[in-house]
Amino acid sequence: MFRPRIPTNPLPTGIVTGTARSDVPTVPHQTPAPVPATAAPARLTPGAVVAVIGGGTAVVLVVGAVLVSMLLAVAVTAVSLAVSALVVRSLVASQNHR
Repeated sequence: MFRPRIPTNPLPTGIVTGTARSDVPTVPHQTPAPVPATAAPARLTPGAVVAVIGGGTAVVLVVGAVLVSMLLAVAVTAVSLAVSALVVRSLVASQNHR
């Protein structure tokens, strides 16, 4: 009841014979290497050049505006923390004088 049952592999039903002949030399089939396609050089029209320059300028302006706004946010936070530190310091100092 508790003994494991090992499955048996079925025996082959037919005679297996090799199909390759050892007396005939084999020649590997060689295929020519694919020729890489040469891409034509990119030609920009004057309109495309203006569009690329305009897009680059817009990206630079947007990234610059984001960086300046982040710097301004850090500066405003630093100033507000400094003012609140001064207020707390003056309140603590005035309680010690009483």
